[in-house]
Amino acid sequence: MPNYGFAIDLRKCIGCHACTIACKAEHEIPVGVNRCWVKTVEEGVFPETRRFFFPVLCNQCDDAPCMRICPTNALFKRRDGIVDLRSDVCIGCRACMVACPYDQLFIDPNTRTAEKCNFCANRVENQLLPACVSVCPTECRIFGDLDDPASEVAMIAQREATSVRKPEKQTLPKVFYIGANDSVLQPEVAVRPFTYKEGQVLLRPLGSPSPDPASPGSARVDYDTPHEKPWGLDMALYLLTKGIATGAMLLTAILWWLGDRSAVTQLAGPAISLVFITATAVLLVADLERPERFYYILVRPNRRSWMVWGAYFLTAHGAISALWLASAWFGFTGVLTALVWPAVAISIASSRSIWAASSSDHCVRSASQRSSAASPSAS
Repeated sequence: MPNYGFAIDLRKCIGCHACTIACKAEHEIPVGVNRCWVKTVEEGVFPETRRFFFPVLCNQCDDAPCMRICPTNALFKRRDGIVDLRSDVCIGCRACMVACPYDQLFIDPNTRTAEKCNFCANRVENQLLPACVSVCPTECRIFGDLDDPASEVAMIAQREATSVRKPEKQTLPKVFYIGANDSVLQPEVAVRPFTYKEGQVLLRPLGSPSPDPASPGSARVDYDTPHEKPWGLDMALYLLTKGIATGAMLLTAILWWLGDRSAVTQLAGPAISLVFITATAVLLVADLERPERFYYILVRPNRRSWMVWGAYFLTAHGAISALWLASAWFGFTGVLTALVWPAVAISIASSRSIWAASSSDHCVRSASQRSSAASPSAS
């Protein structure tokens, strides 16, 4: 089977945006969102200035974080290595948008499901080139089988000096750039107080350009597409309600184990836990772009995703809270004693899923802040 990849020669790109238009026409992409586009980066001080055109598209990573986090297996890898998306099973949770370090996924406003570049798999299956390759007037885009030594893209990847976006993420991208410098690959470096290299976080070297984005000569993004923030207040509310539910459950179990048989441990604690865990579930379902498909996360689970395990913990948490409340109501104290350690375990597991969610939200907020600082047009 082939293993498709892209090589893009930035020395030839003229920024005509023909690739963007062809992609929109081929896949009927609505106005306001794009599968691929051409970013413009400027550097220098007049009259010594340079403008770079930087075509971006899905990197079709070998180790795709979007595929790993997708809770319903809507994102999958085909036999030819293309990471594709089944919109009919996407629930619109936007987790893939958070996980992608290249900001290449978006929500289609028509279908309300995730969308991304798939190397025009529909055309490739019919022995045609991707639409963006067919229309490129300078032939700066080269597409082919990376596992075929005779293909042009394979020879470029093996013999020429190429670069990939964010190699420190270790996603093994399949889009290689020829003639790219750091100001094109990472224009946001000019506004970072730290630099990143091979998994290390390093302080900016002395004498390097000022981190002020308005500093003359620093690389700056002149044109980019709008990037919607995947998670915001919804995530904050989710963390709040789930945190209260988890705390109430854990405190109830610990107090019962210590011998407290008051109404707090028998009724108030589990009732608070049940109310807030129910509120958490309602918030999560309501926040989906396709809430009517919420049950897909249970019937089509991708068990590599922390979101699936979070759904399991949420369900178990609600069941234990309800069982605790019912047992206390009917006076089954033996059942309550038996539920202590399962309640502690599910509280700890829920806390870990809260940490995973907050970590993902912190990452996307940091990325959004860096993008906004680097380019007002990207906010």
